[in-house]
This record gives sequence, structure tokens and C-alpha cells, in this order.
Amino acid sequence: MRLLFPLLCLPLLGGCVASVVGDVVTAPVKVASKTADVLTTSQSEADENRGRAMREHEERLGKLSRKAKKAQNKCEDGDRDACERLEDIEQEIAKERKRAYR
Repeated sequence: MRLLFPLLCLPLLGGCVASVVGDVVTAPVKVASKTADVLTTSQSEADENRGRAMREHEERLGKLSRKAKKAQNKCEDGDRDACERLEDIEQEIAKERKRAYR
């Protein structure tokens, strides 16, 4: 009876062992593909990043333009400090335009 029980359970363990062996064999492939996926950027991710950079660039230019307009109005009203700020802002705008979408 003692020998009979382990012999009857042996066919049930075959599937379990095969499953473990299959997992061990495919594990390196899964790790390599996951690593490659993490290290590379898909085209859609690159497009999203490019779009985000363009939006941020346009936002910075818009903000600087609004500051320049306010400084220009104050400069026209005779505020000398505003005229100096306007020149600085215009230089920032020129730098930002050269920078493009990086």
C-alpha cells in the first residue's frame, strides 16, 4: 500500500514538473524582451514626447510675449525700469526661439 500511493501520484506530478521546466526555459527570453522594451522608445512615445516639448516651448513663448507686452505698455507710459525689463525679455524670447523644441 505504501508503494502504491506514490506510484499513483507520479502521473499527476509529470505536468507540474513540465510546467516548471517550461517556465525555467522561457524565463531568460522573457527577461530579455522586457529589458529591450524598457530601454527602447516606441514611435508613439517619441511622438508624445515631441508634442509635449512643442507645447511647453509655445507656452514659454506665450508667457514671455505677455510679459513683454506689459513691459512695453509701462515703458510707453514712461517707466524706465520697464524699458530695461522689455529689452531683457526680448532677449529671452530670441533665445527661446533659437532653442526650438528640445
